[in-house]
Amino acid sequence: MKADVVVIGGGAAGSMCALTAAQRGLSVVLLEPNKMLGKKLRITGKGRCNVTNNCDIKTILANIPGDGRFLYSALNRLSPQDTMALFESLGVPLKTERGNRVFPVSDRSHDIANALERAYAHAGGKVVYAAATDILTHDGAVSAVVTTEGSIDCDAAVICTGGLSYPLTGSTGDGYRLAQRLGHTVTTTRASLVPLESDDPWCAEMQGFSLRNVTLTVYDEQNKAIYSDLGEMLFTHFGVSGPLVLSASAHMRDFSQHKYRLSIDLKPALDEKKLDARILRDFQKYANRDFKNALYDLAGHAMIPVLVRLSGIPEDTKVNAITREQRHRLVELFKHFPVSVTGTRPIDEAIITSGGVSLKEVNPRTMGSKLVPGLYFAGEVLDLDAYTGGFNLQIAWSTGYVAGNAVCT
Repeated sequence: MKADVVVIGGGAAGSMCALTAAQRGLSVVLLEPNKMLGKKLRITGKGRCNVTNNCDIKTILANIPGDGRFLYSALNRLSPQDTMALFESLGVPLKTERGNRVFPVSDRSHDIANALERAYAHAGGKVVYAAATDILTHDGAVSAVVTTEGSIDCDAAVICTGGLSYPLTGSTGDGYRLAQRLGHTVTTTRASLVPLESDDPWCAEMQGFSLRNVTLTVYDEQNKAIYSDLGEMLFTHFGVSGPLVLSASAHMRDFSQHKYRLSIDLKPALDEKKLDARILRDFQKYANRDFKNALYDLAGHAMIPVLVRLSGIPEDTKVNAITREQRHRLVELFKHFPVSVTGTRPIDEAIITSGGVSLKEVNPRTMGSKLVPGLYFAGEVLDLDAYTGGFNLQIAWSTGYVAGNAVCT
């Protein structure tokens, strides 16, 4: 088999790259080891697919903790607004929600994946359901891609295999191995947008209990706040998870060098003075009850035994006997509920892999390798990752688009 270009990986970046190249009139083979294209794309955003973020380029760059400047050219070529216009033109109406997050009006990620698949087929692109095992070169330039179904001669190959997160969707690190075999450097990979582990026994005690409209703050070992946001989170048997926690994990970049802890403001709408007044009102209401039975208006059922224990107030203390000092300790606990962090969950439970093919060896204007003519990269296989909010998918769309326009030129 022969093609102008072989795109390795049919996820977000690969599908965008293959579509863009096919629409230029190139003969394109999209190589996908799964039985369907966009397997990971179809489960993103809890099956809703946070397509992009309806913001300017400066905001996207601010949401990339690494070398976001590398993306400046790519984002100018395909901005979030360009991405939105593209999917609308492919028949997928979009909507913008809180935090400028963009979703299909249908709330179906399948609509995004299917639209790309249909457009690619319409442009004459071909899909081969097989895995790439090697990329061959002749006189130092790409000449063929070896697959589990045979070899495909080509003038260009684009590695769009994703990272190490969600391995059941095909992200098993194959792209890193292919890149390294051709002389590329792969920076240290680690989990990002991932649940966090804690050795605090109360996390497991409250397993399955969720918190809404709380403020989560991450502190480093110097007590410096490195992240804070309002939202939802969940206690689990291993620690904590949920949207707030996943976002927080992206800011906790190096557990080998730093120690982190979490603090939860359970009542962010109330300052300490107003919260104290609120607790005082509840205590007057339940003056003759035991302390353990006086918090039901303030906290969820699963959390009350933990709050009682951490407050240091004996559970059978009559509410009318609680001192002002004890009450102030309780206020402090509501405003700064502590969770220690021992590390992240394994990388295969992460949404995104941080680390990847070194950006120093890739041309930001073309996504082409600086080492091997005819070799390109797009998406999560690169050493690029962002915070939650549609930014990671925008990286995939923009880098895929640039690579698809640059191959065979």
